[in-house]
Amino acid sequence: MQKVNIQEKLASFSDHWNPRIVGELNGQHVKATKLKGEFIWHHHDHEDELFLVIKGKLKMEFREKTVEVNPGEFIIVPRGVEHRPVADEEVELLLFEPASTLNTGNVENERTRKELEKI
Repeated sequence: MQKVNIQEKLASFSDHWNPRIVGELNGQHVKATKLKGEFIWHHHDHEDELFLVIKGKLKMEFREKTVEVNPGEFIIVPRGVEHRPVADEEVELLLFEPASTLNTGNVENERTRKELEKI
């Protein structure tokens, strides 16, 4: 049992769209990541995702609306809902999702990360 310092974990890397595992519980991964720019439209057939913003402003785009998520706020994207994270400026966040979750969901491309680093 050890505490985790989120700021230290986020300071340990600088790339974008490459989540790192910083914790595990009950078959879930807690992932730290940095985002900048637009991701791809995708959905997850079997997993819900929670995005907790630590720094910056995340725009979560859905086909019918966009939700802004600020530091200290989170959004849960239910399974099956098509979405696209967008960060006009760098965003630091934590993701909470089942260990089986592929970052690009139903799409595989150059941004797909099948093997995640644990930090």
